[in-house]
Amino acid sequence: MILRETLGVLYESIEPLHLVRMQTLIVDLRISPDEYLKMYQGVASSVRAQARDGRSIRFPARILQPYVTREGISGSFLISFDEEMKFRAIDRL
Repeated sequence: MILRETLGVLYESIEPLHLVRMQTLIVDLRISPDEYLKMYQGVASSVRAQARDGRSIRFPARILQPYVTREGISGSFLISFDEEMKFRAIDRL
C-alpha cells in the first residue's frame, strides 16, 4: 500500500493504477474515562468534534478504542475517510 498526499487530499494506492481518493481531518480530543465509558456502554455511540480546519465531524466512538487509557482519550488524531465519507483509518499524531 502506498500513501501520497496532494493538496491536502490523501491518496491510497491499493493496486498499481488503482487510486482511492481519501479526505483527512485532524481533531484534538480530550475525553474523560467516564465519558468514554458511556460510549462503551452504548449510552452514546458517536463522538462529535470540530476539526482544526473548523469543520464539524461525527464518527463512531468505537474507532477510538485502541487509544483508551486509564486517563481516557487525549491527543491529536488524523481521521481518514473515502470520497463516500466512509471511515478508513485513524492515527494518533
